[in-house]
Amino acid sequence: MGNESSGGRIVYGTPQAGDSATDYRARMASLEAEALGRWRQQLAEQSSALNPPSHRIRIWERRHQIDLPRDPQHPLVKLIAADTRLSAEEVWAEQRSRAEARANATVTAP
Repeated sequence: MGNESSGGRIVYGTPQAGDSATDYRARMASLEAEALGRWRQQLAEQSSALNPPSHRIRIWERRHQIDLPRDPQHPLVKLIAADTRLSAEEVWAEQRSRAEARANATVTAP
């Protein structure tokens, strides 16, 4: 569609030259329906038992534009667990895994 940037993001704007008001409204309705479909798909994937905990948490982070807190006692941990249908223990395991990866990355860095 003509409203997509090179990164695949939808760019909403003013009516294009030659568009009637009806064409513009129809295009905007189509774009909104596509965005809603993507949102619903991401929501389903975020809590799908078919996805491993790390993937579900990454989807949650992407949707909310917030990184997984490093503190196991952070209030978001329980919210992330509920939203992803994981236990707090599974979220804590992902926190530990990421902490280990960070520690290994700093050890191997020059």
